[in-house]
Amino acid sequence: MLDLARLQALRAVQTFGTVTAAAGALHITPSAVSQHLAKLERETKATLVEKDGRRLRLTEAGRVLAEHAARVLAAVEEAEAALAAHQETVSGRLSIASFPTACRGLLPHALRRLAADHPALEPALLESDRESSFAGILRGTVDVALIDEWLEIPVTYPAGVASVELGLDVGDLIVPAGHRLADGPGPVTLDEVRDERWIGSTPNTVCHEWLLRMLPGLEPAILVNEFETQLTFVAEGLGVAFIPRLARTALPAGVVARPVAPEAARRVSVAWRAAAAVRPAIGATVAALREAWAMRPAPGEMPEWATPEGVVQVV
Repeated sequence: MLDLARLQALRAVQTFGTVTAAAGALHITPSAVSQHLAKLERETKATLVEKDGRRLRLTEAGRVLAEHAARVLAAVEEAEAALAAHQETVSGRLSIASFPTACRGLLPHALRRLAADHPALEPALLESDRESSFAGILRGTVDVALIDEWLEIPVTYPAGVASVELGLDVGDLIVPAGHRLADGPGPVTLDEVRDERWIGSTPNTVCHEWLLRMLPGLEPAILVNEFETQLTFVAEGLGVAFIPRLARTALPAGVVARPVAPEAARRVSVAWRAAAAVRPAIGATVAALREAWAMRPAPGEMPEWATPEGVVQVV
C-alpha cells in the first residue's frame, strides 16, 4: 500500500517545483522529502521525478500518480472533516488569511464572535495577498481566506478551493475638501478625473492594477499601499485617490468622498479547501465573517470594535 506521507511529498513537489519549497510547505526537512520520493520510486518501480535545471519536473508516470494522489489526499481530508463534523465540536487551531482592508474592516468583529461562541477554537490571523492565500490553502497552512477581486479583473480559483461571496465593496473618489469635484450633483465620471494628480498603491498590487485598467496610461505621483496614508495625503491637498469603503473606518477632516460612474467595486469572498467543507470550524468562521459583513458600518461611521468599550486584541 502506498504511504500517504510519500504521496504528499510527490504532490508538494508537483505544486512547488523544488524539494526545498515542498519541504517548507510540508514542515519537514528537504532530506525527508528526498527520502519520501526515493522510497516511492522503489515502491512503484518507476521514475517519478527528473531534474529540470534547479527545479524538479514530474515524469509522465509521476504526473499519473500525482493526479491519483490528489484524489486520495482529498478523500483523507474529507474523512477527517466528516469525523470532526460528527463530533460537532468547534475546536482546534484554525488559520485565517486576509487581505489588509478586510483585516481592518471585518476580522475584529468576526474574531470576537468566534471567541464568544466557540472558546475552544484557536484562530490565528495572517495578513496576506491573494496569491499567497491561495498557496496557503492548497498546501494546508491556511484554512480560511478572505479574497478580493475587482470586477474588471476576475480571479480564477484553483481546483479544490471552494468559496462563497460576501458582497461587493464599492470604491469612491477621495478628493480634498476644497477640490473642484468636492461638491456637485450625481457621481463623478472617469473623464473628469483622468488628468488629476493621483495617489495610488504600489505596482504589482491588486489596487494598482485596477487603477491602471480604469485609467490606462495613468502614472500616480504618490505610491503608498496603506489607505490611511493615502487619505492623509489627500487631506493635505497633494492629490486624489480611489479608496474602497471597506478600507475607511472614518474620513479625516479635509477630505470628501464622491461616487464614481460607472460604479467601481470589488468582490469580497471567503475561500477554503473543498475537502474540508464539513469541518465545523470552517462553517463557524464563514458564518462569523458573513455576520461581520452584514454589520459593517456605513462609510464614515465608527465601527463598534473601534470604540474604547469594543477594542479587540488578537494575539
